[in-house]
Amino acid sequence: MDLIEKMTEYKELIAVGIAGVLIAIALILSAFNDVKVATACYLLAYIIGGYAKAKEGLLETFEKKALNVELLMIMAAIGSALIGYWMEGAILIFIFGISGALETYAMNKSKKEITALMGMQPQEAWRIEEDGATVLVPVTELKINDRVLIKPGEQVPTDGVVSEGETTINEAAITGESLPVLKIPGKEVFAGTLNGSGAIEIRMTKLTSETVFQKIIDLVATAQAEQSPAEQFIERFEGRYVKVILGIVGLMLFVPHYLVGWDWTTTFYRAMILLVVASPCALVASITPASLAAISNGAKRGILVKGGSYIEALSEVKTIVFDKTGTLTQGRPTDVSIYSLPLLEEAEILAILSGIERQSNHPIAQSICRQLEKQGVVSQQEFLVEEFPGWGIKGTVAGITYKVGKESWMNQASVKQFLKASGFNAPIVGKTVVFMERDDEVVLMATLEDEVRPEAQAAIAEIQALGIQTIMLTGDNETTAKKISTTAGVPVYIANCLPADKVTEIKKLKGNNDLIAMVGDGINDAPALAIADVGIAMGKGTDVALETADVVLMKDDLTQIASTIKLSRKMKRIVKQNISFSIGVMLILIVSNFFQMMNLPFGVIGHEGSTILVILNSLRLLRSSH
Repeated sequence: MDLIEKMTEYKELIAVGIAGVLIAIALILSAFNDVKVATACYLLAYIIGGYAKAKEGLLETFEKKALNVELLMIMAAIGSALIGYWMEGAILIFIFGISGALETYAMNKSKKEITALMGMQPQEAWRIEEDGATVLVPVTELKINDRVLIKPGEQVPTDGVVSEGETTINEAAITGESLPVLKIPGKEVFAGTLNGSGAIEIRMTKLTSETVFQKIIDLVATAQAEQSPAEQFIERFEGRYVKVILGIVGLMLFVPHYLVGWDWTTTFYRAMILLVVASPCALVASITPASLAAISNGAKRGILVKGGSYIEALSEVKTIVFDKTGTLTQGRPTDVSIYSLPLLEEAEILAILSGIERQSNHPIAQSICRQLEKQGVVSQQEFLVEEFPGWGIKGTVAGITYKVGKESWMNQASVKQFLKASGFNAPIVGKTVVFMERDDEVVLMATLEDEVRPEAQAAIAEIQALGIQTIMLTGDNETTAKKISTTAGVPVYIANCLPADKVTEIKKLKGNNDLIAMVGDGINDAPALAIADVGIAMGKGTDVALETADVVLMKDDLTQIASTIKLSRKMKRIVKQNISFSIGVMLILIVSNFFQMMNLPFGVIGHEGSTILVILNSLRLLRSSH
């Protein structure tokens, strides 16, 4: 089966190889004056070697209603045969076929790293029925809250939360982290990851179409389909250019005969050479293979780029704006303290806080919940909640409204009264402060201190070394923002930013006509990610951030930003090299043809050789180093 798959993958190259053998046989037969059989071999070489490209050219012409370079090559080969230059036409088909097969190989090679993910998607799962029996069902039949058994060594079929059992899971397919992660009841698991030696039961939390793994596949599909502006220009240029060339070749069939006295055979022969050497094959192949190779290179290292336009834009970015929590910081505050007034119902207040914060995905809310769990507080109450990005979360139970969030969202008089009663006579420096309010009365305060990511300082320094300005935007207070920015090495920061404020700041930066990138991970970052020229999301961020962003750092490693920019700049250099080289070779060949300094075989070798070199140059981007 593997042999058949390999033959299918390389069928174009195999066809071209057979055509090459037929040409070699024809040349030998010609040496022995067996012209008829030699011509038959050339004809077979035409059909076998040129079928794929002829079919591709015709289908594309009918679908897009535009001419293309494939048709130019086929017309040139047929024209050569009409004036008796069978060998030249066959060689043209042969070398054009090699460059086409090489381009197809380059495309497949470039896509291979990212499309391999699709084959890892689980198809079946062991669903636990109400009577405790397990039934093997397609994952598409699973519903939210279904209980699923995952046996040792099996792939996790869906996103969910562990309800029973303990194991370690390899999450490399999602995060790129090769070390297995311990999973106990209450921990989240992701579809497509690999279970270790323990059997666990999970409760399904997302539909198959909404899992993190499926979102990665969707990103891959988008990346393959998305064209960069340069690619779009070349595609439009190709159709118009081919029409111009056909018009010039039409004139070339007659004008030189009358103007400079060429005989008809020479005139037609030179017109066919012009048809070959003026074809923009190398120019057309200058961008797409390079773009796909760069995207594939990133995917190998856990950087998912949604399309060529974004990898191209990264090379021009002048400023990168960073969110704070979960981006420059770990997003998992370890120093969490909770203060409440000595109320009789303190246990009840803490349980309500737990119940409200459990329903938020914000890192601060999750950190508060972890601290409450350590204190033995876990609420089972059901709350009707509403989240206010940038401010906090509001919950209602038994007709009483509770607000949990930043100080400026609370009753200011009540905040001052609470701080005074709690003994906080000086400002709380360097920490994130969250208050809880019950019917306009502050009843609780939590302070959290988040750690800067260990790689943040080095990552920021590397970005700045590339000549890129870095700015931090945060909803936190001035003192906390200053402390984090100083530790991370970000020279400019803006504190007390709501989601709308982040959008405003990015619009101001874009007003300087510079390309701006935004790095974030949360729901409140989504508007800024959308408005930036390039939105970059941390891989463990919220679904909204992942969907909005143009680039996803699956390993949550900030150093990948600088490496991706370097990769983007290298791609830009290679594209420029390809375009300059292809145009230069084309001009030399056209001029040489007008002065009758070149025959058809050399024209073919020069033209198609430049195409092959351009593709090979693009494939350098597949290497991990840059």
